Amino acid sequence: MTVFFTSDTHFGDHRVIFMYGRPFATTGEMDEFMIARWNEKVDPGDTVWHLGDFAVRASERHVDDLLMRLNGRKHLITGNNDAPAVLKSAGWDSVAAYAEIEEDGTKLVLCHYAFRTWNGMHRKALNLHGHSHGRLAPMPRQFDVGVDAWDMRPVTLAEILASRPARKPPKKKGAVQAPFPLDE
Repeated sequence: MTVFFTSDTHFGDHRVIFMYGRPFATTGEMDEFMIARWNEKVDPGDTVWHLGDFAVRASERHVDDLLMRLNGRKHLITGNNDAPAVLKSAGWDSVAAYAEIEEDGTKLVLCHYAFRTWNGMHRKALNLHGHSHGRLAPMPRQFDVGVDAWDMRPVTLAEILASRPARKPPKKKGAVQAPFPLDE
């Protein structure tokens, strides 16, 4: 069983096509593409943590249909666009505003929103979030798992950790760092 993370699918939401430059002519095309990308990665026995904004303006039946078409056992961390139709669906194994879990020995703090600080951050806990659609400058140990940041698909913790930039070497004692890159 593999554990995946994703966020901000916004199924049925025409606004995200324009706001975030998603390359689709219609929401139907966008939705089918995301369903295919999800099911290419996620097997029926896998677990997916969806960190909010699953579908917008969708009926309960449509939400249920979407969840039935998506592989895996699904948990929802609620987002600001998740209406009662999304929250009530029987297709979720759990629904909460926040969760702390451990995956592969790493403590994870899950929320739709990025935190400035979070529980365990000084003990190497990671904050996984959505909401910012890949437009928020990351902090150390903080990752946007939204589809706009991950090629429209769920990701594993290993993929997330592999995306970290290499650590900068420590500054030499007494060295002064310019407030901006000197080669600009």
